[in-house]
Amino acid sequence: MSAPEMEERMENYTITCCSTADMSRQFMEDNRVPYVMFHYQIDGKDYPDDLYSSISPSAFYKQIADGAQPVTSQVNVEEYRALFEPVLQQGRDVLHLALSSGISGTVNSANLAKAQLEEAYPGRQVIVIDSLAASSGFGLLLTQALENQKKGMGLEENAAWLEQNKLRLHHWFFTTDLTSFIRGGRVSKVAGFFGQTLNICPLLNVNSEGKLIPRTKHRGKKQVMRAMIKQMEEHARGGHDYDGKCYISHSDRREDAEAVAKTVEELFPKLDGRVLINDIGTVIGSHTGPGTVALFFWGDERSL
Repeated sequence: MSAPEMEERMENYTITCCSTADMSRQFMEDNRVPYVMFHYQIDGKDYPDDLYSSISPSAFYKQIADGAQPVTSQVNVEEYRALFEPVLQQGRDVLHLALSSGISGTVNSANLAKAQLEEAYPGRQVIVIDSLAASSGFGLLLTQALENQKKGMGLEENAAWLEQNKLRLHHWFFTTDLTSFIRGGRVSKVAGFFGQTLNICPLLNVNSEGKLIPRTKHRGKKQVMRAMIKQMEEHARGGHDYDGKCYISHSDRREDAEAVAKTVEELFPKLDGRVLINDIGTVIGSHTGPGTVALFFWGDERSL
């Protein structure tokens, strides 16, 4: 394929996503990714999930540690129309990656906007991908979609690749603070009380339905860190020869995230670049609270 032909294939569609991919504003700007913002509310006031443009991660998580209980809301149809329509007006199609349907119903709103706009713009196309992913795992899928486009994949070819491979993206999380999980009902008050007392740290992952599932319990941070890294050793594509990208996101636990990243880089010397560390955004963070560290990589197909 000639350079002009490849450029035409890249330019005839735009990749979009929502803010819950938990990538930095700089990443979105550098890669020219239009995104739509979820929202969260504290004390009845609404705030956009604006990739920490209006609040710092430390200030946001301090509010939660001090007792704030954020409530989140998903993107509605009109907001998706506002994301997609300018692209269609420029004569390009849209490939949109949406937050996992196992966590949010936002993919339904995206598909309603798609139907309305494809009727309004005959000949133009919007493809919505249910990422079955969250946080920077969603961001890793977005990164791959962008790389596929740069390699010359057209709209439908890229969408097909994402559908065929999205379950090969692994998400492993641990938390050292169960407070928000108790508030949100993911952990019962009784289990949470004993968990906090005994310093229990659960290890969770995102399953094949895109839902966050508790898997194992560990006594203390060091044990749960080792257990999470062991999952990468067991499931990463190529084992210790893994040569893909690895992302980590965290909610006000930079030191823990850096400790995990250091170990991963030592165990997997063929990584594609350094481990990228991101902050968990305000919407996902509203549910995890402070104390969460998440690890994302490509591996075997997750089936449970």
